[in-house]
Amino acid sequence: MQKIREDPFVTDEQLAEHFQVSVATIRLDRAALHIPEVRERIRRMASRQLDALRSLERQEVVGDIQELVLGRYATSVFQVSREHVFARTGIMRGHHLFAQVNSLATAVVDADVVVTAKAELRFHRPVRLGEWLHSRVDVVAQRAGLSKCQAVTYAGGDRVLEGVIWTKAVRTGAIAPWDEGVDV
Repeated sequence: MQKIREDPFVTDEQLAEHFQVSVATIRLDRAALHIPEVRERIRRMASRQLDALRSLERQEVVGDIQELVLGRYATSVFQVSREHVFARTGIMRGHHLFAQVNSLATAVVDADVVVTAKAELRFHRPVRLGEWLHSRVDVVAQRAGLSKCQAVTYAGGDRVLEGVIWTKAVRTGAIAPWDEGVDV
């Protein structure tokens, strides 16, 4: 139960590997403890009340938003599939990993038009086909339309990405946000 509390999206297969038991044993234990399967846990989290997206359409967010409190934080989950990995190695392409936290950083800002101004990220380990990514972006500072967001992504309990993304709220109808001089 503690392992599922720490990572509600952990699969039965991952639990079996972690505890060195069979998948059938995990399923029996889950049933005895009245813990739903991973798909149901994800559905329940997705049904939580979210603030309304302003800067993006829901389909533009990479991953499934789990929590969104405009101006404060956002979380999402994302399962890596074939179109996200290199065919030969099964390792996720970095731009997809970046896209999840970047879309969250854009979504969390309470403005109609938001663009990425700068990103400083560190990738800790490769992410593989089939893994679930759990990302969180927190707004840690705001000044003059500029938001500094702390981003972190976990896969299978491992931190795979962390860093800072700066976003800029842009006036509707502005031709180029950089005309205002983005200084981060």
